[in-house]
Amino acid sequence: MSTYTEFTKTSIELDVLGVGLKLAVLYRPGEKPPILFLHGFGSTKEDYADVAFHPQFNGHSVIAYDAPGCGETECTDLSAVSIPFLVETARQLLAHLSVARFHLIGHSMGGLTALILADAEPDRVLSFIDIEGNVAPEDCFLSRQIIDFPAESTEIFFENFIERTWHSSYYSAAFYAAGLRHRVRVAAVRGIFISMVELSDHGDLMRRFLSLRCPRMFMYGEQNQQLSYLPELGENGVRVAKVSSCGHFPMYSNPVEMWRLISEFFSHLDY
Repeated sequence: MSTYTEFTKTSIELDVLGVGLKLAVLYRPGEKPPILFLHGFGSTKEDYADVAFHPQFNGHSVIAYDAPGCGETECTDLSAVSIPFLVETARQLLAHLSVARFHLIGHSMGGLTALILADAEPDRVLSFIDIEGNVAPEDCFLSRQIIDFPAESTEIFFENFIERTWHSSYYSAAFYAAGLRHRVRVAAVRGIFISMVELSDHGDLMRRFLSLRCPRMFMYGEQNQQLSYLPELGENGVRVAKVSSCGHFPMYSNPVEMWRLISEFFSHLDY
């Protein structure tokens, strides 16, 4: 059986737009094209460590890391963190690891980061799985709270955000909320959320997603099956996958089904 010992847990130092980073990275070498995993806001690279237990991905190089402002990654200027900054971070890490072409999997904030990256460099992306990543204004149910619930400081906003999330009626919300103080640097919250709202409202995200030429899948939790754009995705060649007993966090609510759907998607790829 595969284990987490397949991974090298390391730090990689980068300079991104003048900001020093010490990225906390999980890496596994392989002869097949790399899979780049990008986690969501308030999560970490460990969301994807269980890829080691799924034989469909044997032989694939795997890259996962804590985004600046999250997890174990160190960042010299947290006020600089935004979605464009996260895109540039991913681009520079890929260059550091000499990765030319890759598969892309991103959740929520990571899905939005992945979409902007794929749109900028479509010829490098072999496939893209978007797990509840932002593609329309209605996706900002978390990030838009920075506007809808103003507070005297980001610290106060974040504490209130955690409390609202804990009491929400979605699968795994309390579990997710309980770890936010440990996984997120408060100084990064505003820049991330404001940029997510700006891109969701004005970034033409649906057109960007539908214009990608690589195989694509959009995964969503059954509690979000009311999303208005799901039929449009299916009509335009995107594989649409619903995760049962799940809200926004399939890796917490129903990881078995999440990995099954990802494995099934990869089984149909030609590379």
